[in-house]
Amino acid sequence: MAGVFLARSSSRLSTSSLSRPACLLSSLSSNPSPPPSNPSPRSAPASPPAARHLADRRSPISHRALVRSSAAVADRFERRFASMATKNSYESILTTLPKPGGGEFGKYYSLPALTDSRIDRLPYSIRILLESAIRNCDEFQVTGKDVEKILDWENTSPKQVEIPFKPARVLLQDFTGVPAVVDLACMRDAMKRLGSDPNKINPLVPVDLVIDHSVQVDVARSQNAVQKNMELEFHRNKERFGFLKWGSSAFHNMLVVPPGSGIVHQVNLEYLARLVFNNGGILYPDSVVGTDSHTTMIDGLGVAGWGVGGIEAEAAMLGQPMSMVLPGVVGFKLTGKLRNGITATDLVLTVTQMLRKHGVVGKFVEFYGQGMSELSLADRATIANMSPEYGATMGFFPVDHVTLQYLKLTGRSDDTVAMIESYLRANKMFVDYSQPQIERVYSSYLELNLEDVEPCISGPKRPHDRVPLKEMKADWHSCLDNKVGFKGFAVPKESQNKVAEFSFHGTPAKIKHGDVVIAAITSCTNTSNPSVMLGSALVAKKACELGLEVKPWIKTSLAPGSGVVTKYLEKSGLQKYLDQLGFSIVGYGCTTCIGNSGDLDASVSAAISENDIVAAAVLSGNRNFEGRVHPLTRANYLASPPLVVAYALAGTVDIDFEKEPIGTSKDGKEVYFKDIWPTTEEIANVVESSVLPDMFKETYEAITKGNPMWNQLSVPSSTLYTWDPSSTYIHEPPYFKDMTMSPPGPHPVKDAYCLLNFGDSITTDHISPAGSIHKDSPAAKFLMERGVEPKDFNSYGSRRGNDEVMARGTFANIRLVNKFLKGEVGPKTIHVPSGEKLSVFDAAMRYKNEGHDTIILAGEEYGSGSSRDWAAKGPMLQGVKAVIAKSFERIHRSNLVGMGIVPLCFKRGEDAETLGLTGNERYTIHLPGNVSDIKPGQDVTVTTDNGKSFTCTVRFDTEVELAYYNHGGILPYVIRGLINAKN
Repeated sequence: MAGVFLARSSSRLSTSSLSRPACLLSSLSSNPSPPPSNPSPRSAPASPPAARHLADRRSPISHRALVRSSAAVADRFERRFASMATKNSYESILTTLPKPGGGEFGKYYSLPALTDSRIDRLPYSIRILLESAIRNCDEFQVTGKDVEKILDWENTSPKQVEIPFKPARVLLQDFTGVPAVVDLACMRDAMKRLGSDPNKINPLVPVDLVIDHSVQVDVARSQNAVQKNMELEFHRNKERFGFLKWGSSAFHNMLVVPPGSGIVHQVNLEYLARLVFNNGGILYPDSVVGTDSHTTMIDGLGVAGWGVGGIEAEAAMLGQPMSMVLPGVVGFKLTGKLRNGITATDLVLTVTQMLRKHGVVGKFVEFYGQGMSELSLADRATIANMSPEYGATMGFFPVDHVTLQYLKLTGRSDDTVAMIESYLRANKMFVDYSQPQIERVYSSYLELNLEDVEPCISGPKRPHDRVPLKEMKADWHSCLDNKVGFKGFAVPKESQNKVAEFSFHGTPAKIKHGDVVIAAITSCTNTSNPSVMLGSALVAKKACELGLEVKPWIKTSLAPGSGVVTKYLEKSGLQKYLDQLGFSIVGYGCTTCIGNSGDLDASVSAAISENDIVAAAVLSGNRNFEGRVHPLTRANYLASPPLVVAYALAGTVDIDFEKEPIGTSKDGKEVYFKDIWPTTEEIANVVESSVLPDMFKETYEAITKGNPMWNQLSVPSSTLYTWDPSSTYIHEPPYFKDMTMSPPGPHPVKDAYCLLNFGDSITTDHISPAGSIHKDSPAAKFLMERGVEPKDFNSYGSRRGNDEVMARGTFANIRLVNKFLKGEVGPKTIHVPSGEKLSVFDAAMRYKNEGHDTIILAGEEYGSGSSRDWAAKGPMLQGVKAVIAKSFERIHRSNLVGMGIVPLCFKRGEDAETLGLTGNERYTIHLPGNVSDIKPGQDVTVTTDNGKSFTCTVRFDTEVELAYYNHGGILPYVIRGLINAKN
């Protein structure tokens, strides 16, 4: 798995065909895993490699040797590689797939041809890993031993064994795509400085980069909102968009979907996903890794996909096989059918709570059972998209007849669907529920009768804190009473009925605890689902006909995931009712769910702030972590789109929908929730008549045409990017400054100060710069010093291409809870030597200037949430060398390793408090000085300057991660490998 052969491996790539809509074929040229060429007698067994023989087969180069790369070792590997066979070890099971009417679709590596009974017991998600290993088995990057590990998954998965995985493609979105392209551009510069050809830096696998136009909701409640917001976004982000347009031509094999096309995950689901690739006549399953944790939405379509760190994705783009621990798989059986009036969102919040309680971090979840036939593809995608919220690597729905129907609905051709079905059936990857099912083995089991699902929402601060709708009022009052925490605001009893009066544009108004000030139908989780989108429109219709209205100070918005939603809302004739209630379309991209809710009216903001009101937001998103949606909404609830409309009409979350009226009709009668709630049959009828295949074709044919503002962007054609030192959007980061050809090796962490001392559930929203840039923050100061006015600050997401802004925005969340501050909330910390309270960035810079390393102490689930690479890049730039936590979120731990930060876990039953650590100590981590003496998952001793000593587990989980650490991170590792590779 060494990077030293990346350039050579690229010579084996071939042009793909039948793998994506025809209008995009010209944009792509290759795929990472075609059949190897240059056959040699040494490489292939005489007969299909039976599993029992694989255990004795030795890789020509040991894995341990591969990861200890230096210039000398690389040269030795290269000489040996030149004499090695590159023919696939499983060539003998390459089988022709015939077309029903004659001819052939292509060839494929046949799992049935292995004649191994273990395959039938494997979860479908593991079969995809198996096929990839077989197809890429060259006894170098992927070995027969790797194949055997996956075949014997039932026995090997509990042992946390390492396997390589080559995804078929990489998915990037705007915010995470910019840093990726910045890093690629920087790597080209580094290659040139080190005397090598910078053009070696090119994606070797297809990269789909979607500019999902993450809209700051400045304009709402206007039917012209889309155009106005688009104009504002282009005004603010012209430089960023131009940079990405440059990247689309500077780097081969990279497709850039222009702004205004939709949310990345929905575009992937409706359009980009192939399901089965036909690459040079070789068929194989689509699989994808993406730089957003909600890449998992595609698992609802039967495509194996999950989020990875941006750094890890970049390495995969450059030809590195991904090193992963063979996961356990939780089998989730679904039975029964959803009751009348129950939404997909109710189901997904129920599933999220069950899986979070079960514990699925680092695992696959695979859904099965007769209840699957009752779930639409959109419902499946809704569940799959929430995988990060329940903690799984992915929530996988194997391909069946429902999948094929969706492919046809979304405009895939009959020939393509026929090829997909034929291949998956032939290779034991298709589920036919009309046939008897072979019992598969899972690591653990869960079961849900869909009839038991009830209406619910989640909040006020975490997506897995589900609240049945009938219990919402009581739960809200408990939250007011409870101490500050995930389910508490500690509002004194005497203040809970406080009413703040204010003037809204000359009209008297009132606001109290629990009043809704933001109601948003947003995010890919729900806007991909026609049943809940059209359900919300039916609620609006019934409400409008009864004369109900939404208070004018409630900020309402609708941000579909694709233009298809607009088409079917218009076709149904229901969009006008959403418009009437203020749910006008504001744009096609991430909005409120990612913190782009925009400003509240000044009078509303003042009323909340001056009276310490616990205001509420209700959104159909997937994340409601504190401080994410809006700085002034301390209570944030996830709800289905129809419920978002209902709560907007009610104007408060402090309501019992079963007993209290939602409003008063135009004829003076009380209107209850049941009066505006549509039946399942009503929704199904309008879905059937309004959602049509031509809508998908028309929407996505327009992608290749772009839009006038995008097409007018003028960008240079140079191979190397010309960095503008005065730019506050795109800046060359210092990752490769002073880089040499020799890996730096393990760095000592000695007498380090504690920068931050955290408790549990510190999310990437707390760590990574996200949302708006606060006027008093270090990032704001930096921008103002460069002449940027506050009105042009834009968001952190829009400035992800500037490391100077992002480093200052790291740990700048206004809801940060740092134990150093003894109850005070905010982005501050204590500089231990002086005792001064400083912004986190200023404290970090003082430590760096004084020559001190820093570490972070944390509790459970450190780094949960979005897979933001800046949650690792930012701490690295601030000088953090290690994080000691009770547990890590999977992607964030990987990102830390990728940036050279050491992740360590306290031993079970221990944490900072039980060990008596205050954070005022200085910490020395006793890591071996030679990387060859470090083993994945080994224990090390940590000592402090006041005599304490404790043991931690080093969370380098694989040998490859050790190699990355030895090189100072993934990207330096790849650069050295490319330079050492001979053309």
